[in-house]
Amino acid sequence: MSFLNAEWRKLILVNYEIDPMILINDIPAHTELDLWNGRCYVSLVGFMFVNTKMLGLKIPFHINFEEVNLRFYVKHRTKSGESKRGVVFIKEIVPRHAITIVANTLYKEHYQTMPMRHSWSENEKSRSVSYEWKCKGVWQKVGVQASLESEYIEKGSEEEFITEHYWGYTKINDKKTFEYEVTHPSWRAYPVQKYELDLDYGKVYGERFSFLNQQKPTSVMLAEGSEITVEKVNKI
Repeated sequence: MSFLNAEWRKLILVNYEIDPMILINDIPAHTELDLWNGRCYVSLVGFMFVNTKMLGLKIPFHINFEEVNLRFYVKHRTKSGESKRGVVFIKEIVPRHAITIVANTLYKEHYQTMPMRHSWSENEKSRSVSYEWKCKGVWQKVGVQASLESEYIEKGSEEEFITEHYWGYTKINDKKTFEYEVTHPSWRAYPVQKYELDLDYGKVYGERFSFLNQQKPTSVMLAEGSEITVEKVNKI
């Protein structure tokens, strides 16, 4: 049985090219940065958890909720020569304390609990999606306006690189890493017409990321998402 079953829906992904040295101390043991065309990326991702079950059970008040995270991309080369492409989270923000406690305890992740809210709406021409979270007394926001119709993500594109990572890695110490698998089908995306960023990266993620306040994203996506599973953790 999977540790967690849920749906991830209406994922906003705001992607930035950054200097790899900024992440040098965050890279888990036995992994290396996964680059796309020689470029190192971080992504701000906001989405909804829907129909969430932990070990097959729905936990009251923890079924549908928002998450916003900042992540980067790595790969792990196994002894057999397989290359597993995964993500590492700088911080994951959720509105429920129990989620933070479980994830940080079992997966050694970097969850933090904050007040959160979201908005989904449609009209005849477009759909609007936004996620907000209250950090140190100030509401932060990421939002997009996008087309009503979704499209397949092009093979070999930056968008495919961003969405096609199926492992999670968490640094335990300089020699050990937690690894877990995330399963989902390939996603479709809605072409983004415009986006809104009203947040202070330094306030939310630490001063070393404050430069993102002035940096323009390389791309902004809205993916529909799908059902997902999170499998039990392994130590490597």
